[in-house]
Amino acid sequence: MNRRAPLDLRIHHSGSTQSEESALDLERNYYGHPSSSPLPLLPFAAGAQHSESNTAYFSWPTLSRWNDAAEDRANYFGNLQKGVLPETLGHLPTGQRATTLLELMTIRAFHSKILRRFSLGTAIGFRIRGGVLTDIPAILVFVAHKVHRHWLNHVHCLPAALEGPGGVWCDVDVVEFSYYGAPAQTPKEQLYTELADGLRGSDSSIGSGSQVANQETYGTLGAIVKSRTGNQEVGFLTNRHVAVDLDYPNQKMFHPLPPSLGPAVYFGAVERATSFITDDLWYGIFAGINPETFVRADGAFIPFAEDFNMNSVTTSVKGVGEIGDVNIIDLQSPINSLIGRQVIKVGRSSGLTTGTIMAYALEYNDEKGICFLTDFLVVGENQQTFDLEGDSGSLILLTGCNREKPRPVGIIWGGTANRGRLKLKVGQPPENWTSGVDLGRLLDLLELDLITSNEALQGLF
Repeated sequence: MNRRAPLDLRIHHSGSTQSEESALDLERNYYGHPSSSPLPLLPFAAGAQHSESNTAYFSWPTLSRWNDAAEDRANYFGNLQKGVLPETLGHLPTGQRATTLLELMTIRAFHSKILRRFSLGTAIGFRIRGGVLTDIPAILVFVAHKVHRHWLNHVHCLPAALEGPGGVWCDVDVVEFSYYGAPAQTPKEQLYTELADGLRGSDSSIGSGSQVANQETYGTLGAIVKSRTGNQEVGFLTNRHVAVDLDYPNQKMFHPLPPSLGPAVYFGAVERATSFITDDLWYGIFAGINPETFVRADGAFIPFAEDFNMNSVTTSVKGVGEIGDVNIIDLQSPINSLIGRQVIKVGRSSGLTTGTIMAYALEYNDEKGICFLTDFLVVGENQQTFDLEGDSGSLILLTGCNREKPRPVGIIWGGTANRGRLKLKVGQPPENWTSGVDLGRLLDLLELDLITSNEALQGLF
């Protein structure tokens, strides 16, 4: 049974009284003027290989690969375009509402030009009313300032609904993103609780949520994993940006601190890592019409060193307990199988927190015309932040029902406390948001399997 957790622990269904801004009012949504992209842009790298004895290596797609993919993408959308109906402005679409993640992604792809023109970015999910997540499928359009349509020229308004192939349609929902400008240097916040202190080195064991460090800085251990290839080495997963420091020739990892800052036990060295991957390789579909479309796949695999004491490693998540199998995201699954689900995470900075998956496949374009996607958009419970700086790499867990074990679904790669916040409700301050990577797809890309029990871990030695 899927459980949808509304943003304020209440839920409004589509059968309830509709608000003034509902798409079913047959009027257009309103929006404000966009500004530059709110998300950080990093160089593309895929298939990177790292070891204790070599420098970071980047494998770049060849020009012929890009050209072939661009032609395939154009043919794909050209063929499907034949089944797309003209935009309807004055009457309710007569086709069926979108019900799956794939349908929403397809509708958005076809209308990306108009959506890109008037927004900071888009995502797929459910319509939000009064800060509450409903069950109405929608494309979320993020704008710098959301104002009433009365103050806008009609040519500056987005349609209330969009149609895709076969007349399948969905709402368009405008969400304000209070953009703070370029990322600024801010002090690293962290909680001081028994759990958080243990993650940062006061415990004798390490596992998901524990602090890990490279030569200079630190992040969070995501999960204990084993390689599907070679000697099936056992190690851990975290973010590539946590593990790799290109100022050093050897990509070594330590606990609890970087060697320059204090006690540092050597864990191992990065064996393979990735930062970005093309959308067709990640999702198995073309997620947009832009030939330069990349997904944030921020992950790194670090095998434990041969002389590391594996008796100190646990597969349990501190503060949570044992975990279940990876929750695989099937794009043909119902929207509510993912959107609106309650999640938890344990990280070295903020400890145990709870949140809600508000959206999937967040898309934005930079000033150079490159399109980027990130899988999850998570908002913390009761306007509390879901992560703090240093929590990068933390495992995102779907909460279980009927005493089921929580199931890993992603890992955190960033947040926006110093970049901007989402304003979800009039009269309430903007809220922090957290971005994450689809764990199932990342494990496949890095050729890893999750180890979910200490018994399974011990059986490997």
